[in-house]
Amino acid sequence: MSKLNSPTKIKIAPSLAAANLLQLGDEVKKLEQAKVDAIHFDVMDGHFVPLLTIGVPILEQVRAVTSLHLDVHIMVTNPDDVLDDYLKAGADTLSFHIEAARHAHRLCTRIRQAGKRAGIALNPATHWQNIEFLLPELDQVTLMTVNPGYSRQQHILTMHNKIGEFANFCRAQNYAIDICIDGGVNLGNASTLAQLGATILVAGGAVFNGGNTVESVQALRAAATAG
Repeated sequence: MSKLNSPTKIKIAPSLAAANLLQLGDEVKKLEQAKVDAIHFDVMDGHFVPLLTIGVPILEQVRAVTSLHLDVHIMVTNPDDVLDDYLKAGADTLSFHIEAARHAHRLCTRIRQAGKRAGIALNPATHWQNIEFLLPELDQVTLMTVNPGYSRQQHILTMHNKIGEFANFCRAQNYAIDICIDGGVNLGNASTLAQLGATILVAGGAVFNGGNTVESVQALRAAATAG
């Protein structure tokens, strides 16, 4: 398994949902050249979120061509039923939504027993206290700063208080958990998010819309570590 570094270091995880899927192999190579920390792999089922996107077969193909850490985010109504499929397909970190899980603790246990990093994602309206009892079983928490389902949405600024509160709680309790921010991350807010306590920034348009993936990743990393 490709490992992520310490939760104290800011990490960049471009989202393949914003890449050119007709040239997916080339896009992955560019991300390798950019030395990203992980590739964020969005799975949408058309039920939990509006869109229907790539799933297990594409994940298997991406896993076959890269050793980069694959951070898989399943936005599905039935994570209890499909979780093992994504573990077998090559996920290094697997995050499911607390809003959809029937047995969240059991899922975290299954992910870790498979030797992978366990993650939970929270919609904007879900308070982080809803997963407080699960934090000892988690390696990563993804705080959505858009309503999941579409890329290139407007970043929800009111989520910043939530990020700061959660980061402060984790520090107070000595939880070494990666705090992943997903939604509208760009050059203008990367530094703020890092200062609030984020350790992983998921970016789609900010990486793939600039024309030069390597330069876009470098610029985002520089912005995140500024100040």
